[in-house]
Amino acid sequence: MKILVTVKRVIDYNVQVRVKADGTGVEKENVKMSMNPPDENAVEEALRIKESGKANEIIILSIGEEKCQETIRTALAMGADRGILVKTNNEIEPLSVSKIVSKIAEIEKPGLILMGKQAIDDDSNQTAQMTSALLNWPQATFASKIEIADNNATITREIDEGLERIKVKMPFIASCDLRLNEPRYASLPNIMKAKKKPIDVKPVEELGIDVKPRIQNIKITEPASRQKGVMVADVAELVQKLKYEAKVIWVF
Repeated sequence: MKILVTVKRVIDYNVQVRVKADGTGVEKENVKMSMNPPDENAVEEALRIKESGKANEIIILSIGEEKCQETIRTALAMGADRGILVKTNNEIEPLSVSKIVSKIAEIEKPGLILMGKQAIDDDSNQTAQMTSALLNWPQATFASKIEIADNNATITREIDEGLERIKVKMPFIASCDLRLNEPRYASLPNIMKAKKKPIDVKPVEELGIDVKPRIQNIKITEPASRQKGVMVADVAELVQKLKYEAKVIWVF
């Protein structure tokens, strides 16, 4: 069985994001980039499934500019077998991503597609669901545990009420929660091996998919800055402010 894992290159989660002066986006020049954290969980889960003998190949898919190969190399250093980069310099919306993933799935014919539950840059949380619809495959979102047996899989999902267990037939799509596992670090020998692993670069035009944006980004602004706190002279003044200004203490 092949496993297709999608990864996205995003601004590193430790970096403070800065909005461009003209409000058209965020600064990405000379900013540290890394793999989207939930995608790391998806790669780790694919590796564990392969190590259990239930898969024989892990394919990493990324969409974007040439620099996205660095993100693919990170996944290859973790232990994946090969990569595919669908190259485009345009901003790709979730629907276009789903169409590309569906097309690659038709070519590669994986038994399982793993994705991060959402990207930390746009928080869309749409790609897995739309890809499932386009392929007409079962989906299991927010997976915190995946158990594969025969031609079925039992998924434990994170929901508002707690945990939900569902059973799906293969092939299926799963979006991975951060609680699914603890991603491994790439060892130095594997980092060296990853440099020799193949990455197939495909121009998006070759797939015949229209990735023209359908949503116009009007403006991006930074969140309002936090107001400066107020110093109080004593406990009595603090209680008064909590009662009548903050209104977090109620008088009955």
